Amino acid sequence: MEKLKNLKSAKMGFFLLALILFWMKTYIIYISEFDLGVSNLMQHFLLFINPLSSGLILLGLALFFKGKRFGITLLIIDSLLTLFMYANVIFYREFNSFITVQTLMQTDNAGSIGKSFFGLAEGHDFLYALDLVILTVLYFKRKASWSPACFKFKKPASVMVAGILVFGVNLGLAQIDRPQLLERVFDNNYIVKYLGLPNFAALNTVQAVEVSAKRSMASSEDIMEVESYTDKKYAEPNPEYFGKAEGKNIIKIHLESFQSFLIDYKLHGKEVTPFLNSLVHDESQDFTYFDNFFHQTGQGKTADGELLMDNSLYGTPQGAAFVTKGANTYQALPGIIGQRQDYTSAVFHGDEGSFWNRDNIYKQLGIDKFYDDEYYDMSEDKVINYGLKDKPFLEQSMPLLEDLDKNDGPFYAHMMTLTHHYPFVLDEGEESIEPANTGDGTVDRYFQTARYLDEALKQFFDDLKEKGLYEDSVIMIYGDHYGISENHNKAMGDIMGEEITPLEDANLQRVPYMIRVPGMEGQGINHEFSGQADVMPTLLHLLGINAKDYIQFGTDMFSEGHKGFVPFRNGSFMTKDYSYVEGNFYDNETGEVIEEPTAKMKERKEQVHYELSLNDQVLHGDLLRFHEPNKNWEPIDPSDYQYGKTNEDEDNENKDHES
Repeated sequence: MEKLKNLKSAKMGFFLLALILFWMKTYIIYISEFDLGVSNLMQHFLLFINPLSSGLILLGLALFFKGKRFGITLLIIDSLLTLFMYANVIFYREFNSFITVQTLMQTDNAGSIGKSFFGLAEGHDFLYALDLVILTVLYFKRKASWSPACFKFKKPASVMVAGILVFGVNLGLAQIDRPQLLERVFDNNYIVKYLGLPNFAALNTVQAVEVSAKRSMASSEDIMEVESYTDKKYAEPNPEYFGKAEGKNIIKIHLESFQSFLIDYKLHGKEVTPFLNSLVHDESQDFTYFDNFFHQTGQGKTADGELLMDNSLYGTPQGAAFVTKGANTYQALPGIIGQRQDYTSAVFHGDEGSFWNRDNIYKQLGIDKFYDDEYYDMSEDKVINYGLKDKPFLEQSMPLLEDLDKNDGPFYAHMMTLTHHYPFVLDEGEESIEPANTGDGTVDRYFQTARYLDEALKQFFDDLKEKGLYEDSVIMIYGDHYGISENHNKAMGDIMGEEITPLEDANLQRVPYMIRVPGMEGQGINHEFSGQADVMPTLLHLLGINAKDYIQFGTDMFSEGHKGFVPFRNGSFMTKDYSYVEGNFYDNETGEVIEEPTAKMKERKEQVHYELSLNDQVLHGDLLRFHEPNKNWEPIDPSDYQYGKTNEDEDNENKDHES
């Protein structure tokens, strides 16, 4: 009997070792790989103990198995947990966020993101599997001496109960430090910081199920609250600019991963983006440049940017709405201007059409044509990283733009560049500026691909002028999201010449937005605080279409009534005088934390969170199917749109080659 107890205690010792190794490994990953914004002793304590509850519960499942099956089951569970943790490490290095149910649904992106894997993996990563090696060796050395019997039910049940109790204590303390933690989930970092990655994954799964249920339960009454809010937020158009762009072609140029600090930045004494700088400062170009314009994307990054710009809707808290809400009803800019002013809309993108589910959701947005990689020469020397290089992409797009210009009505063309994307690489000989010398390869190379993009834009503008497409077209240039994440703040501190505090990191989320309207005098540099959600109502008013007819969370940037606060997807926001970042209010001028925020500041925070919650109701409930705009709107029928090369396209292409 005593021998049996010893054999069982050996198994229990194996379990405890696995638990401790998992606990320590997880904590090390938290503090070394993720920037969770831990700011006080309570948060440090919670970060330390939160792996314990998930370890007890998940690894404890193995205790229900007898003999050698216990060891095999424990190793399998531990291996799956390790794989899950490491997948999040890689994902975080790229996206500064965590894997969710929604991102797992984005299978079409896996191939492209996989190209970045070796750039994301680091030499020390093998240490994250060291505990598995130790446990595997011990298992094969000790399994023969283990008892073939099961533990009595009381022992594994006690471990489960202990895990639940630890989680209860963890959650209770977390709610004290961060009230309404689970009720107001705007930032995934908070959940991971307070409850841990496995518990975050469980919560996210529950939320995904709830979201599915919300759509099935939504009704026409649910849209009324949203309508009331957007009606109150609406800003009347500036009569001086209303309708100035009517009937003009629109060319929207997407600057991949381009942050505004690059404008006028000099590296080694040279301007990084001399052409873009000339647009900002040369008044004869008639551009208006918004230098306090911010991206508002979440996990969907580029796809979120597209959603915001063409719908004035934020993305979802997890995943990309382009994928998870790809079958929703939308009242998007391409569909509106197609119906109201006979625009032909097109997207130009030198990558696979399925990436971010574009080949499906574009039909929901009413986009007439989608020129994906089928339409381009994707020879090996012209492709790098995520797709076609910017110079051949813009060059090869010119004949397609000319074809659009032959239509009876005006066109709306969205040009999506790709080369200035992580890991920011170019083929040898294509660099025209030396890298920075921070020692962080990502940051150092960032300037080289930015210069390459700048050169591609200059040539594209020259080609537009040569083909007669420039003078009578609205030209709109925007950055889609950040390129340098918080994980590179040390190197960015060297670049910016100051420590990257939470406020400064928020300031770095500025991306360029500039617009030129034929016949409309540019304003030079406009300092209005604005974001991507503001672009659609601005453009509608420039076209002479009243934005009030549609559900939009942004406001016209040229309007005197423009709402100058910029919500971020995680619940933070920026204004001219103060900002709310990671749970603190900051004075923008001094950079100091505001210890006693005013009632107006608190009210603005509540408004931002309310706005985001309404946005989520719209997307999760697919509420726009219940909304009827006032002006002759016909719901978009996606079956009306077909993408891919036709015989006519191939005939035109052959003619171009012959000419």
